[in-house]
Amino acid sequence: MKKKTIRIGTRDSELALWQANTVSKKLNALGFETEIVAVKSTGDLILDKPLYELGITGIFTKTLDVAMLKGEVDIAVHSMKDVPTALPKGIVQAAVLERANTLDLLIHKGNTDFLHQEATIATGSLRRQAMWLNKYPQHQVVDLRGNVNTRMQKLHDNDWSGAVFAAAGLERINLKPENFLNLDWMIPAPAQGAMLVVAMENDNFVLDAVALLNDIETEICTYIERQFLKTLEGGCTAPIGALVTYNEDEDALHFQGVLLSIDGKQKLEIDKTVAISEWKKLGFYAAQEILNNGGTELMKNIKDTLKK
Repeated sequence: MKKKTIRIGTRDSELALWQANTVSKKLNALGFETEIVAVKSTGDLILDKPLYELGITGIFTKTLDVAMLKGEVDIAVHSMKDVPTALPKGIVQAAVLERANTLDLLIHKGNTDFLHQEATIATGSLRRQAMWLNKYPQHQVVDLRGNVNTRMQKLHDNDWSGAVFAAAGLERINLKPENFLNLDWMIPAPAQGAMLVVAMENDNFVLDAVALLNDIETEICTYIERQFLKTLEGGCTAPIGALVTYNEDEDALHFQGVLLSIDGKQKLEIDKTVAISEWKKLGFYAAQEILNNGGTELMKNIKDTLKK
């Protein structure tokens, strides 16, 4: 077999580099040679605007897509929740790694009295904002952008009561502080906690190598969650959450999905358990149920609000 060095494209944040290095080590352990190529994405460069205002789905992945299409890198490693449901022509999903913690966390400053009074909470995610305001309508939510380290620093520098983060990101780079609350009531972003590797569809050497890293359970669960997102036409902007878990004893899948208005006042939920044999269309049917129960109108309102 012809040996070639697999060039791994990644953003240059600490978390992105951790993810790329993890993939690199796994490939090295299987006998493949690798090289890491770090690039800055538009999403990392423009920090003064909320993500939805930038109007680009895949703002964190676009730069790496271009590098791959130009032949500068062979694969790219992403937090799967940042990746648009439709990949660019020529680029395919090559592997989904075993999923880490799916929870969101609230990082606070040592005192949680603010939960019962007025407070300011920071997050750059419309989903987290909507779910927070749905539970704590008396609170104000402010935008928070930047990589994990930048957001931690901003929380420290401002008089906010807390900020919402994905547990997986903090745990991966050992940044989880003492003062946090597990937000087990908050349905995570579709594919949260999972890492995705993409490659060129015509590069069989790389596809065969990376396929060895694929975790089938994570692949199926994230496929369903992203199908739910795609059917609701969420892109990366609407307040949509989805989580699928596999119950080995019953050979069944548990699906939780949610669509909210941006202010959190409207909330459409679905919660069902189905046999594993029904996985292929589970996300689609769950989304149809939400759309038929008021979701179509709600999605239209969300899009109109974001255009303003």
